[in-house]
Amino acid sequence: MPPRKNNKPSFRQSVDMMVDRAVEVLELEPGLAEAIKGCNAVIEVRFPVEIRGKIRVFTGWRATHSIHRLPAKGGIRYATAVNKDEVEALAALMTYKCAIVDVPFGGSKGGLCIDPRKFKREEMQRITRRFAKELATRGFLSPATNVPAPDMGTGQREMAWIADTYKHLFPEDINYTASVTGKPVHSGGVRGRLEATGRGVCYALQEFFRHPEDVRAAGLDGGLDGKRIIIQGFGNVGYHAARFLSEDGAKIVAIIEHDGAIMDKDGLPVDKVHAHMIENGGVREFPGAHYVEEGKAILEEECDILIPAAIEEVIDKDNAPRLKAKLVAEAANGPVTFEADRILRERGVVVIPDAYLNAGGVVVSYFEWVRNLKHIRFGRMERRLEELRGKHTLKAIEEATGKKVPEWITKELSHGPDELDLVNSGLDDTMRLAFQQIRELKASSEKVEDYRTAAYVIAIEKIERAYLESGIYY
Repeated sequence: MPPRKNNKPSFRQSVDMMVDRAVEVLELEPGLAEAIKGCNAVIEVRFPVEIRGKIRVFTGWRATHSIHRLPAKGGIRYATAVNKDEVEALAALMTYKCAIVDVPFGGSKGGLCIDPRKFKREEMQRITRRFAKELATRGFLSPATNVPAPDMGTGQREMAWIADTYKHLFPEDINYTASVTGKPVHSGGVRGRLEATGRGVCYALQEFFRHPEDVRAAGLDGGLDGKRIIIQGFGNVGYHAARFLSEDGAKIVAIIEHDGAIMDKDGLPVDKVHAHMIENGGVREFPGAHYVEEGKAILEEECDILIPAAIEEVIDKDNAPRLKAKLVAEAANGPVTFEADRILRERGVVVIPDAYLNAGGVVVSYFEWVRNLKHIRFGRMERRLEELRGKHTLKAIEEATGKKVPEWITKELSHGPDELDLVNSGLDDTMRLAFQQIRELKASSEKVEDYRTAAYVIAIEKIERAYLESGIYY
């Protein structure tokens, strides 16, 4: 583990220090705690690719944090700042995240040191396929042992390239589509995966606001309707979270991006901002909004909910004392440092932790993986049967009452669930149940003061049980 710089813990150290609070609550045997926290395996690869007549050498990593469940699961990010420590930290978070939401995966993560914006599509395809080959031939890419997904800088197209590369390397594996998740639907992906993390954030906040005592503890009241939200990071996660929360009546009063921030106390038009971002690459010059060049300063503006949805460590010991948000919802991985988390707890600011809140992506990735192994679309066999049953129910009601059922009820009852309906239903159920477990533990244990510790206690208890039952650490 790298040393601290200027007495500041590394990302990996920050994650471990947060986990240590849960370890203390559980009074876990030190050796077992180290076994759970330790990273199982890390690979670093360096490979050449010819780009525009010159040889370029790229460096990438893939970390497998835990194999207490298989496959190990976690995204691949493309960024210039990616490094081994970051990949290990993110892999650890994936282990705990999967345990919290009862997804039977271990944790993994990958990263390639690259700026995707500087390469053409064909160049990115060659680089991605070569990276996939490096991982697959070393046992870090397989439907059975290690399954990547999109992360920062990657998306559906990269996952399709990786799956196709795996298929050509291992043509005898009929489950090749399950080697990655987050693929386009026509390439074996599942409907709802693209927006899953952002939708999961919305489902989690909906569940939080179903518990008035938790809401009051955060200094809030009522539901999501009218709540003022600041979102930092307007990529896939931030956009979809903002979109669904807006549909629930919340006001997105500020959006922070790499080129600054835009503000509107009456609420920003989410879809129009997203279209502007696609066209212009940032939020600067978005019409009708107040622009602030120093975007990070907007984290400290007054709001009900602050949603960091981009990168790690944006809330640190320097700005944590000045945050005015009543609730911090961690849609990104590791956006609050260990020191900042302590400061926020001491100030009474409620934090819904990343290891739970942004788990929507891996939940729906699990659905996609299962779909790929079953080789059948969800709802294909039962959808028309459910429609028929609904029509029979409507007919029975009308014959019994002598009255025609209202059109909106007819529409609902005669609609058989399609794949997206089933995916969203499973995601909603998962996020609800996980939060209920977290809050119940927090309420019942004097040793657990916050949601983060409660979430980690739940995760570690499940992992410990798996270790003890299988003898994996002997």
